[in-house]
Amino acid sequence: MFYARWRRLLPSWIDVRPVEWPGRGARMDEPLATDPHALAWQLAAELHARLDAPYALFGHSLGALIAFELAHFLRDRGAPAPAILFASGAEAPAVRDGSKWRLPLSDEALLKELRDLQGTPDEALSNAELMRSALPVLRADFLMCGAYVYRRRHPLSCPVHVFGGADDETSHESLQAWRQETSAEFTLDVLPGHHFFIHTQQAELLGLIGSALARRSGRSIGSHRSEDHERILRPATH
Repeated sequence: MFYARWRRLLPSWIDVRPVEWPGRGARMDEPLATDPHALAWQLAAELHARLDAPYALFGHSLGALIAFELAHFLRDRGAPAPAILFASGAEAPAVRDGSKWRLPLSDEALLKELRDLQGTPDEALSNAELMRSALPVLRADFLMCGAYVYRRRHPLSCPVHVFGGADDETSHESLQAWRQETSAEFTLDVLPGHHFFIHTQQAELLGLIGSALARRSGRSIGSHRSEDHERILRPATH
């Protein structure tokens, strides 16, 4: 539901459609997914018929891997390519190592991971009732991180636009490695912040997303650069 607020923050011509995974929200009665490839295939089957206009895909962290696999599965089903694949806060699929998450994490280990990622308030982590409902979902997500296996395929024909946090553990080289997944334009923007820079740098992030989509749709927002490029955005100093 985090993405629902983007509807009022992005330009009105961008129709934001958050994708809800099984086991959450309105899909609470469905089993939680633990196989990332099976989840991406399921989402491709659900979304294919709805792609009646140009679209883009955005995913953060594990969501970036699912969006990447979704783009490939949609191509396999004969769907048009996305205008852009936005991959945020995630190592490139070919270089990532999720081996430490192959087995289910204990509650204590999950809480440590959340603290290390610096994206969950302490009051939420100390709320036993909230954590009781959240930890099974998070455990399934980490299992998907551990179960992900990269498969080399023809590069995507759409541009790939990557976002990273300057202070995230994800290395600059692993962000750059997304370049090999596209035969089109590659862009890397590094924003200030840790893994959850999508919260702390939301306005900057949405501005970059809006500008990229405007260029792809032929709207006039500055000049369009067709070559690969990279930007490192740092907070102003006084």
